[in-house]
Amino acid sequence: MLLLDLFVSQNKLTELEAKDIESDISVRDDILVDSILVKKNITTEEITEVRSILYGLPIFKGDISDDKELTKYISVQQSKQLLSVPLSEKDGVVTVGVVDPEHANVLDSLQFLFGKDHIAYKVFLITYDAYKKHFGINSDAPLEKTSLTDKVGDEVLSYISKDDGEKGKETTGEDIDLTAVTSAGLDSDLAKLSIPEIFSIILRYAIDNGASDIHIEHIGTGVRARVRLDGQLETITTLPVKMHPMLLARVKILCGMKLDEKRKPQDGRFSTKFGDHTIDYRVSTFPGYYGEKVVIRILDSYKGVRPVDTLGFSDGQMKEIRNALARPYGIILICGPTGSGKTTTLYAMLNEIDREHRNVVSLEDPIEYNVPSMNQSQIFPEIGYTFASGLRSILRQDPDVIMVGEIRDAETAQLAIQAALTGHLVFSTIHTNTAVGVITRLLDMGIEPYLIAPTIIATIGQRLSRGIAEGCAKPMEINDGMKEMIAEQFKDLPEQFKSKLPLDKPLNEVKTSEKFPTGMKGRVPVFEVLTFTPPIQDAVLHSKGEEEIWHLARANGMMTMKEDAIIKSINGLIPFVEINEL
Repeated sequence: MLLLDLFVSQNKLTELEAKDIESDISVRDDILVDSILVKKNITTEEITEVRSILYGLPIFKGDISDDKELTKYISVQQSKQLLSVPLSEKDGVVTVGVVDPEHANVLDSLQFLFGKDHIAYKVFLITYDAYKKHFGINSDAPLEKTSLTDKVGDEVLSYISKDDGEKGKETTGEDIDLTAVTSAGLDSDLAKLSIPEIFSIILRYAIDNGASDIHIEHIGTGVRARVRLDGQLETITTLPVKMHPMLLARVKILCGMKLDEKRKPQDGRFSTKFGDHTIDYRVSTFPGYYGEKVVIRILDSYKGVRPVDTLGFSDGQMKEIRNALARPYGIILICGPTGSGKTTTLYAMLNEIDREHRNVVSLEDPIEYNVPSMNQSQIFPEIGYTFASGLRSILRQDPDVIMVGEIRDAETAQLAIQAALTGHLVFSTIHTNTAVGVITRLLDMGIEPYLIAPTIIATIGQRLSRGIAEGCAKPMEINDGMKEMIAEQFKDLPEQFKSKLPLDKPLNEVKTSEKFPTGMKGRVPVFEVLTFTPPIQDAVLHSKGEEEIWHLARANGMMTMKEDAIIKSINGLIPFVEINEL
């Protein structure tokens, strides 16, 4: 029982006590779990707060009305059988108080009772004490029998026995609509709000400000919520320590994680509605000194797929990318750390492919953007559906172009190589620091040089740097040290390529403005592109080292990510200070 699991996670019950309670209520229909928990020194208010977390329902904290008119919606008999009370009626909407959403199929019953007459209603939670006080019920009185016996009751029982597909599903915390939520709530005392409200406000703030991640962590003196904006974490609120287990439970419930598992990391995902689109979240928990930390990655498909020529490739790099995309078979690999924009680049390239006349299939974890006319498949390692097993299945789907979200192991790498050798164009990502380093990584995985050389078309390295906000670029004075740094960086670049670069112009730093107090806004990718020309293929085939391959690529005009950042700083896109981070 999730309610008991949560109290175990809060150390208010032992696992043995929870099992005993669950055993008791499983054989008795005349007692509510609340009555047992109260004897364990857990108040009905605490029980209702936890139910609010579990079901995403607000808590009604006023007095229950004695208005007899309201019994036309739910009779006294039905109220006692469902543990629910009509609270008020305003503007055609009836407010209903419910003690336990799991008791007697109450949510299904309410949906029938109000739905048959097309009456709008809202469900709130009430404490068991408030319910008993309203009806003057003795604390030890047994529950009413849960079987409804009147005519309406028979119809309700018939309705709730139907298949879920016939009757529709009650909205709970797993179906959050953030459209009406305002992030302005962060300016108020969040601790006075319910846990679902606090969590929704944090989500909305992150979305409104274009954050990529949310971090919720116990820091000993409080619970800190931070969001990653433009690559840096910023604290948005600090909550009381007592809210940590409740916030953690809210996240775990949404993701279907185990509430009582606190000793090892867990992964999950959930979605919210925002206007007319859905935002997905990838969630990870991690055990820490003061308790579990939660990191939530925001995957907003509404932003769409960007055209590849808007990503920030230079003219020379763009020419190499176009040539690579025109190849009928081979592998294009993108490398960089987590969160460096690799998937965005992958999608942009796939968007260039003729998907109307070619069968384009992808394996992803997770699917971040929906690309029209592309067959996208989500892997599930927990059931054995991995990149490797999925790749084997894809090859039986007559594909022309294959996208594999990430090459994580030798088996996936081997299968991708085989796919390229048999006439497929393959796109994927791999974790290395540089474009040249991809070759070493594949060799370390056990891939033979004679397989790498003819199949790799190009490797692309990338990072994300903080960008200069519009109107906040400030040219720096070019001193001798800066001139020497630039000259040293580009000294081995052939003159035919160097002469096309604006190396005589100043680098830029940031200046603040009223609109942009830090002078920074967004992130700008920096790239390096290694095209596998015949000399480089020959070097790979003969197991030459990274340094020799780099010299061959340099002779062909290849520039590093740091050099790309220098040019973008000269062009007023990246502040000078970011160059030293690459």
